[in-house]
Amino acid sequence: MSRPGNDNLFADPEFVARLQRRDADALRRLTAAYLPQVYRAARGAGLDDPSAEDVTQNTFVTFIEKIDSFAGHSHVRTWLFGILYHKISEARRSRGRDTGHEDIDEVMESRFRHDGKWALPPRSADQGTYDEEVRRHLAECLEGLSTDQRLAFVLREVEGLTSEEICAALEVSRSNLGVLLYRGRNGLRECLEARDITGT
Repeated sequence: MSRPGNDNLFADPEFVARLQRRDADALRRLTAAYLPQVYRAARGAGLDDPSAEDVTQNTFVTFIEKIDSFAGHSHVRTWLFGILYHKISEARRSRGRDTGHEDIDEVMESRFRHDGKWALPPRSADQGTYDEEVRRHLAECLEGLSTDQRLAFVLREVEGLTSEEICAALEVSRSNLGVLLYRGRNGLRECLEARDITGT
């Protein structure tokens, strides 16, 4: 995640003006700060390494090409992740792999409290949770989510973006984000439980 000082710098109108002039130093600083986050989010969205690298590169190319249209109504990071979201969607559409599992709607709502947290949290996992096999299961379960669910989950739980930033990046309402997170978390839980990946 970028350092808080960078977030303040990147929100500064003068820095944004430098980006819009395509100042090499400003672009270098922004890229250094956000490249790892953008790549991790692309991987978290279920893209393999080469596809994630392509999407990351395309995200920054589009950012540079379109920076003149950035109006400053949101943080630069939010705008960047909005571009990333569209690039991931394009990549998945071109591969014909964007399938959602809307049957998650039928899952009992008693699994979550009104605030979206687990009503009964999954049992804590043992040390084996972090081994390669479990990571593979998690990646496969993430792949089973729709693109929007996967991105909402990754941007919140992995990248730590705020609800406001995620809503802006995914172009969804706050209530829609809640639904995406609910369905995504529940889908992951169901998938992991089906693979007998539960804590003790």
